[in-house]
Amino acid sequence: MAPSCYPSIRPASPHDLPGTVALLIEDARQRRALDPLLWRLAADARVDRAVGAALDTSAAAARELWLVAAHSGRIVGVAHAMIVPVPPIYDAAASLPGLLLDECFTSADAPSGTAEALLVAAEAALTTAGASSLIASCPAAGPLRPLYERHGYEPVTLYLAKHGLRADALPPRVRPASAADVPGIVKLSAEHRKTLAAVNPRFWHIHPEADSRFDAWMRRSLTFGDRDMLVAGAPGEVRGYVVAQPCSPLLVPIAHDVAGIGVVDDFYDADFANVATVSNNGTSGEDLLAAAESAFARRGVGSALVVCPAAWSSKISLLQRRGFRTAKLWMLKR
Repeated sequence: MAPSCYPSIRPASPHDLPGTVALLIEDARQRRALDPLLWRLAADARVDRAVGAALDTSAAAARELWLVAAHSGRIVGVAHAMIVPVPPIYDAAASLPGLLLDECFTSADAPSGTAEALLVAAEAALTTAGASSLIASCPAAGPLRPLYERHGYEPVTLYLAKHGLRADALPPRVRPASAADVPGIVKLSAEHRKTLAAVNPRFWHIHPEADSRFDAWMRRSLTFGDRDMLVAGAPGEVRGYVVAQPCSPLLVPIAHDVAGIGVVDDFYDADFANVATVSNNGTSGEDLLAAAESAFARRGVGSALVVCPAAWSSKISLLQRRGFRTAKLWMLKR
């Protein structure tokens, strides 16, 4: 009997490790071509160890899924997915997102339809695991973006990158945050969260105790030595805040080196309170960004990613003015 022209989709096992690692390294090389400074390759041995631990069912994290596509005795495709841990300010009871991570890839010689079959299988597995919504992560110019769009996904979050950061002096109206600034930061965060809920109510579901949770997180963050918290405004005033912190491995595929990347997620300023138009000529917001870039540079971090809702035009325009460009996307399924 002739072999089937369709791949077999199944959960990955430790036996699939060599084929899976080979695909992830090939995928990483293609991603590096899009942005060599951002997507530096990790050592092959580290990739092997990380994927090996993930495929070991006794050590694998709960709600993490690895699927492979097998054809003619070979692994020709891989998909990595998980239920996303919801940050404290969001309400897990209202929404539990399922995420297709960047490690979704098919070989050039895979049968036609392999990528789509993996996507459908991963979506079904996430739904079975309890996901209430589906998100796909990919480079902005990645080969899977058209497939996701055909399946009803649209950009919801942008990850904008910049390289060659410089350690300049703090702008005059930017200072390191202190405990005295936390109430002002929390107040601005509440405004920030209102805007998030307005620009995409399907994605951002705010926890009813978000203020107290964010207050506790900011006070705890002040004790961490791996990040810089900065505020903008006159003495005694907080008109903006930014946190420059290490990049989460969740945002960087396994086959890349996360060490040289910093991330800015908590970032808000009155300059872009209006989602459509920057006010104050963006001066305060730009000063905060410049201070965050300098903080990364002083720590030897050469690249920064800033997280920004896709519908927040004023914030995007300010980031672009500082030289940030969209590197990757989270896309939400309609």
